[in-house]
Amino acid sequence: MSKPIVAIIGKPNVGKSTFFNYLAGSRIAIVQDTPGVTRDRIYTETNWRGRNFTLIDTGGIEPTSNDIILSQMREQANLAITMADVILFLTDVKQGVTSADKEIALMLKKSGKPIVLVCNKADNFEKDRQEIYEFYNLGIGDPYPISASNALGIGDVLDKIYESFPPKSENEEEENQIKVAVIGKPNVGKSSLINKILGENRAIVSDIAGTTRDAIDTEFENESGKYTFIDTAGIRRKSKVKESIEKFSIMRTLLAIERADVCLMLVDATEGVTEQDAKIAGEAHEAGKGVIIVVNKWDAVEKQTGTLENYKKEVYEKLKYLSYAPILFISAKTGQRVNKLFDLINQVAQQNSMRVSTSLLNQVINEAIAIVQPPTDKGKRLKIYYGTQATTKPPTFVIFVNNKELFHFSYERYLVNQFRKEFGLVGTPVRIMVREKNDKDDK
Repeated sequence: MSKPIVAIIGKPNVGKSTFFNYLAGSRIAIVQDTPGVTRDRIYTETNWRGRNFTLIDTGGIEPTSNDIILSQMREQANLAITMADVILFLTDVKQGVTSADKEIALMLKKSGKPIVLVCNKADNFEKDRQEIYEFYNLGIGDPYPISASNALGIGDVLDKIYESFPPKSENEEEENQIKVAVIGKPNVGKSSLINKILGENRAIVSDIAGTTRDAIDTEFENESGKYTFIDTAGIRRKSKVKESIEKFSIMRTLLAIERADVCLMLVDATEGVTEQDAKIAGEAHEAGKGVIIVVNKWDAVEKQTGTLENYKKEVYEKLKYLSYAPILFISAKTGQRVNKLFDLINQVAQQNSMRVSTSLLNQVINEAIAIVQPPTDKGKRLKIYYGTQATTKPPTFVIFVNNKELFHFSYERYLVNQFRKEFGLVGTPVRIMVREKNDKDDK
């Protein structure tokens, strides 16, 4: 393990996500007064006293609940405890010590991990300090009163966490990883795919659409490279977005796309490409991300000669703007072709960050002009002087011309196709920016 891991554990609705968000510096976890809102483990990277560490926010533990979601939340919390170097046990000072706190304390002590006991919601420090003494009965050590919502007492907690870290290792520095967002509408198999890749029940998987509400980061390494998989909440049609929690999840999916290098656009093979699929894929395209179209549940489709090619043709017809994206047919359930994802992810990430030298770019532009002359309008012909690459992710080229109005979309599309023919640029959008440059500028 590289950076130390700190897991926030506690019963529902004690302020774990509020504390987590304060340290993360942004509203990463959904904060709502509904118990059980944070249902999967949420990760963020943060820093204290020069030491980088990973913070995990978990769903609240209900030790005696038989509810299917709550029991899976408990399982996720157990996984977080297993992974953690330090456990931050969060309680509610206003509720006092509850039976659930006692059971959780017993479970945490059995883990043998360093535990930092925190009493949240001590908004009136002088008054609430008197209430923390009963928490010594948990047998975990000194309780630290804080107010996560008012940012009181958090520095002392961080100091204690810092003192509990294992010695710093040599490989703790930041490593380059490909960030992969798994996107798609609800219940298409996003969590199932990540679970198959990881070989563990990383994200909660159930048949209840919309189970994954938050975007979850998971680091993974194999012989193909190092990756961070972001499992996103599925985006529903607006007509179905009724709860404010659902709206947070949609925002989080869009933010996950923004953070990603490559997006795996999951499509349900039994349903085909829907209008909602097209909208989600369009978000990744507009964001300039590398895209791989992943057709899941392919094992459930009856096949005959030409089924795969015909299906691929239909996908591209409905997602015309993603004609550059490779398509992979998989089954997250059986693992069929899942291992082929990594070579594609590596290729698309590399193409999305490709840089082309100015001399080579202009050679291709000149060859393209020789094959197809630039358009004319009312006796005026478009002149293309030269081009240069402005940025990567996605590859963006600036073309200098005599008149921007003459640079028609059809010729832009022709140039992009020539760039793809010469440079590859598989799985990535290509952007062209047009700038006017008069002949006088050369004199």
